[in-house]
Amino acid sequence: MGGNDMIKRCKLSIMIGLSGQLLAGCAAGGKDTLETALSAPPKAVPAAAAANEEGITLFYARQWDAAKVKFEAAIQAQPTLAEAHYNLGLVYDALRNDREARKHFIQAANLAPGNKVIWSSPALREVEVDVKATPKSSGDFFTPTPGHNH
Repeated sequence: MGGNDMIKRCKLSIMIGLSGQLLAGCAAGGKDTLETALSAPPKAVPAAAAANEEGITLFYARQWDAAKVKFEAAIQAQPTLAEAHYNLGLVYDALRNDREARKHFIQAANLAPGNKVIWSSPALREVEVDVKATPKSSGDFFTPTPGHNH
């Protein structure tokens, strides 16, 4: 086997390998780049924090369905855990399910009005918000008060 044949085979192997990686990435679905998932704060319910951390690991492994189950378990254990809602929003965002992503990003923002990471994230900035809306007393900052016309 000549040197040129060896080089051609190496190039072909590299191209096949890269094509396989590209196909595997496409088969996994979701966006090419991922936002940063958020850990639960120290005061979180331990079961919620544990499920959230497992979800984060699965999220970065692009195992969307398994991550979704873990973030849902975290929310079940502690419905007020803004970070789990945010992370679940990230999963739906990666899956391009904008409706569910928006729902959980808004829930996270409502639960954590002072959390700069949640409020300044690109994923949440993509959500259309009526900034003139008057927050309801319940802390729902994104839903306009009835009768408040724009």
